[in-house]
Amino acid sequence: MATAMHAPCIPPLLAALLVLGVFLPGTVSPSAEAAGVKPAEEWMAEWIGVIGGSKPNTWICYRKRIRLDAPPQQAFARIACDSKYWLWINGDLVVFEGQLKRGPTPHDTYFDRVDLTPWLRAGDNTIAVLMWHFGVHGYSHNSSGAAALIFDARVDGRPLLSDVTWKAKVHPAFGTTIPPKDNVRQPEPNLRFDARHDLGRWQEPGFDDDDWGPSMALGRAGTEPWGRLYERPIPLWRDSGLLEYPSVTRSRDAHGDQVITGRLPHNCQATPYLKVRAPAGRVIRIETDQQDHYARLALIETHRHEYVTRAGEQEFELPAWINGHEIRYAASPDVEFLTVLYRETSYDAEQVGAFHCDDPRLNQLWEESRRTLCVNMRDTYMDCPDRERAQWWGDVVSQLGEAFYVFDARHGPRLARKAIYELCRWQRANGVLYSPVPSGVRRPGIEFPLDGSWDQELPQQMLASVGWYGFWTFYRYTGDEATIVANYPAVKRYLDLWNLGDDGLVVHRSGDWDWTDWGDDIDVPVVENAWYYLALRGAAAMAGVAGHEADVVQYDRRMASIRANFNAAFWQGDEYRSPGYGGATDDRANAMAVVAGLAPPQRYAAVTLILQRERHASPYMEKYVLEALMLMDQPVVAQQRMTERYAFMLADDQSTLWELFEDISGEGSGALGRGTFNHAWSGGPLTILSQYVAGVSPIKPAFEEFRVRPQLGALRQVDCSVPTPLGTIRCRIDATARTRQLFVSAPDGSAARVDLPDGWIDADSTVRVNDVVVWDAGRRTAVSSPVAVESAERDRPVFLAPAGDWRLTVTSAAAADGNRASAAGIVD
Repeated sequence: MATAMHAPCIPPLLAALLVLGVFLPGTVSPSAEAAGVKPAEEWMAEWIGVIGGSKPNTWICYRKRIRLDAPPQQAFARIACDSKYWLWINGDLVVFEGQLKRGPTPHDTYFDRVDLTPWLRAGDNTIAVLMWHFGVHGYSHNSSGAAALIFDARVDGRPLLSDVTWKAKVHPAFGTTIPPKDNVRQPEPNLRFDARHDLGRWQEPGFDDDDWGPSMALGRAGTEPWGRLYERPIPLWRDSGLLEYPSVTRSRDAHGDQVITGRLPHNCQATPYLKVRAPAGRVIRIETDQQDHYARLALIETHRHEYVTRAGEQEFELPAWINGHEIRYAASPDVEFLTVLYRETSYDAEQVGAFHCDDPRLNQLWEESRRTLCVNMRDTYMDCPDRERAQWWGDVVSQLGEAFYVFDARHGPRLARKAIYELCRWQRANGVLYSPVPSGVRRPGIEFPLDGSWDQELPQQMLASVGWYGFWTFYRYTGDEATIVANYPAVKRYLDLWNLGDDGLVVHRSGDWDWTDWGDDIDVPVVENAWYYLALRGAAAMAGVAGHEADVVQYDRRMASIRANFNAAFWQGDEYRSPGYGGATDDRANAMAVVAGLAPPQRYAAVTLILQRERHASPYMEKYVLEALMLMDQPVVAQQRMTERYAFMLADDQSTLWELFEDISGEGSGALGRGTFNHAWSGGPLTILSQYVAGVSPIKPAFEEFRVRPQLGALRQVDCSVPTPLGTIRCRIDATARTRQLFVSAPDGSAARVDLPDGWIDADSTVRVNDVVVWDAGRRTAVSSPVAVESAERDRPVFLAPAGDWRLTVTSAAAADGNRASAAGIVD
């Protein structure tokens, strides 16, 4: 693909100067000036680069020697570049793939803060940086068009700064593979490393860099085109170090080349390593099993890389991550493979959450949802790690909800917070929100650009993002008031674009891409009104937190209008259907009426029948179908639908979930789908199982008060852990014996509201809390207990437990039949 198609949105003359390495220092970012902020005034370093270093897929090596009288007590560096860097000090790897893809705003750049203290020593020290400049846009990266590095450190208060004293050289071994190339949605190219032109161990202190030239100063922090510098809001990657593959096999391909296949423990983000003995000029092809799927579809959607040997024994680690279940190295028979290894890097958060029950299919589905979530988290949330790596907000809404049940409450929510700020900071001047962002800033006049730029609004995804399941869910689980206050104005500006019609319902907004879901038989008006209602509901709650009470009144008035008119317009006696819609009854539309709270309980039986019968939703909208069933107290139906719809995925040996329900493996049903094997929006069952089946969810923000209301359905055992800002909630339910138990551990500072599962309580039931009888024969006892009892919900007791470990034991004559009582809720 021609370089011109990838050129970032900068004037042609300036673009030419950047390619030549010529720059006009001192040009200040207009975004900084517009904000009335002096650009990065506390920074002292300069952006540095090399002549000719801004072409796409350029790798630049930097070296700097310093001398210290003593080991430092404190040494921190702030580092930024376009686009990625690797840092060594005295030959030791300090940072593996630093720098976030560019785009905290359409104008600016992130920077990393790195602790150098453990790595610097008394005497001579060598700092080495390898920088990768993508040089193109992507659906996760807004290229500045200029390859440059800035390094601003303080070593015991003394500045250590990037400037013209740093030596620099374009690495001659890195290049790009010949076509076919990967798709334009990703800024990362397919790499070709020719070891015949390698620089050797240039990161080492003793390397001779006398023939390297000085860096070229390109301007101080705040200079265009890099703009203001925003501190990285998420951790550096978790790094496993080099690992052995669980298994390695050898085979031959159709051309007679040997293929070494390393099986990974799961679908993950990995960088392959090789050690070989070979003649010069042999090409080793490196790819994953993901290529098989795209080859069947005749699509060029994912990465493949090449290593060209020099003569003799050599080793190499591909710096660019790829993903899949297998990594394959293919080469001619005269290449002797000595060792193959891999490094797994990933978003750095502890996986605290867990779920286990007595149905192995649901356990597998929770685990595959978790693995799908993990492989789609890095610089941003991603829809898929192989085809796009794009932060589509329809996927993000599902992902952030899942992440609260998986990751620790310190690092886990940071990626969602970053996504929220990015979505709002990229808001158009006219108030429109769109995703994926970051992305290339689109040039005017090109309807479908093929340069990685994007600015298209998908209105219903945006409603989901700013509403109840997006921003407000983030607040409910984190209690992060500052993020809501900072970003609420963008929500208000966006919702001001929407109007109600004369019928009291929302006026359809087609946006730039009028998309509701993949598939057919989509009843758009019903779904759109439900999403708009949920957006208003979330916005009203956010306005209250942010202190905009007048806005709350406006939102409430609009919600009242929709409530007053929704059922009259769409309820047709036995289903929700909009006038003029002639397709099959839409499961999405009927589910969303329930999820939004617009369907009254007397219609639940009819909607349940529809959700048992109709199956049009993609995995994206299936999460809301399952949630509707749980909200209608139909856990058995939800579990049955869940296992049936995901049956092909559960039967497959992939550790991740597919983009579509059709059999994309090409086996089984015979249908050959075009989706990915690892799609973020498919992980909704994880949330359903933890939030509804285990029943753990916040009542007050940050779980200061939380609910435990298990909906077991056909299950008899559930064990789950839920991370919260106050600590980990643990819940264990056992209904296998005549005596039933629910154990809950509430962390310090929290309180639990426990509603025992359906069928556990009858007129003769006795409930003990830690062996103290607190409920007997339909009434609370007079015995004192820290756990309070109230009969407030559905004429049965609710237990209010403070922080601590509590075991609720239920005995009754009906206990042996309780699960059958739950199952009786199925509508036949």
